Amino acid sequence: MRWKRTIQLLDVHCEGEIGKVAIGGVPKIPGNSIAEQLHWLNTDPKGQELRRFLVLEPRGAPIGSVNLLLPAKHPEADAGFIILQPDQAHASSGSNSICVTTALLESGIVEMKEPETVVTLDTAAGLVRATATCRDGRCEKVRLTMVPSFVHELDVELETPQWGRIKIDLCYGGIFYALVDVGQIGLKIEKANAAALVQAGMILKDAINRAMTVVHPEIPAISGVAYVMFRDIDSDGAIRTCTTMWPGRADRSPCGTGNSANLATLHARGKAKVGDVFKSRSIIGSEFEVGLLAETEVAGKPAIIPTITGRGFTFGLSQVALDPFDPMAEGFAMTDVWGPSAGDI
Repeated sequence: MRWKRTIQLLDVHCEGEIGKVAIGGVPKIPGNSIAEQLHWLNTDPKGQELRRFLVLEPRGAPIGSVNLLLPAKHPEADAGFIILQPDQAHASSGSNSICVTTALLESGIVEMKEPETVVTLDTAAGLVRATATCRDGRCEKVRLTMVPSFVHELDVELETPQWGRIKIDLCYGGIFYALVDVGQIGLKIEKANAAALVQAGMILKDAINRAMTVVHPEIPAISGVAYVMFRDIDSDGAIRTCTTMWPGRADRSPCGTGNSANLATLHARGKAKVGDVFKSRSIIGSEFEVGLLAETEVAGKPAIIPTITGRGFTFGLSQVALDPFDPMAEGFAMTDVWGPSAGDI
């Protein structure tokens, strides 16, 4: 073969959300920390070229993420990783952390110990500790101790031409979220409404980022609202979520970082305390357990330590390659499958 570049991918999903893991052929990413590597991927043309190669057509697809497995920079970590998505490289993700943990253990990159293996992941947002329940050579479930989550501002009012004045909570759960009670846009979180929810999420994300600025007080590489997550309560008390992702799709999992951010709002409003555990349900009905492990602070701001528990499943192994004569090396996206915002890629 005359391939210019090859990268091996282990196919994994977490509660329906695809998080492929690049386990071989990943080029060296400049930076002395995972946060610096994240910044390089998002600002250097070569970093953007790598992301587009893996996530855009014809080699990629609109559904799911690709996780770059990297050598850990922190002495306590077993491995580092960065999440690649069509818009940019991202710092943190609960579902992708579960996918990466499952990939590390079931591939043998990190030794699996039964009945439990602890894997420490180095991310741009900080260390994520994954406790995997293991039996007969597979991960049955993974419990993540997430990075500190906090409220940036509650009940922010935003005037919209489509829905009038709505209230949003701006919160951090590893990345910044705008959390919106779904009834404000006249929809329910169900599969039949996925396209409408995504369209609304893209409109709101653009409006929010134009109207206000959010920057992590200790990690300047993390800034801006990454996702809009719609939320509701099911009849059994479970939190129903739909995280909308650029350029136009819905997270299939309940969303770990989004639920971490939402848990910070519950704590701030006095609706959650240390030791509480909640059930969160996705748009397709898959579930996470969301726990409040501890209270803490971030730059003097009240914060919490959430836990997220879910399952990852491997389903394939593939190799992505680049022909040096391929005129579509930079990748592309089309509005017919990626959504209206694909024209901006």
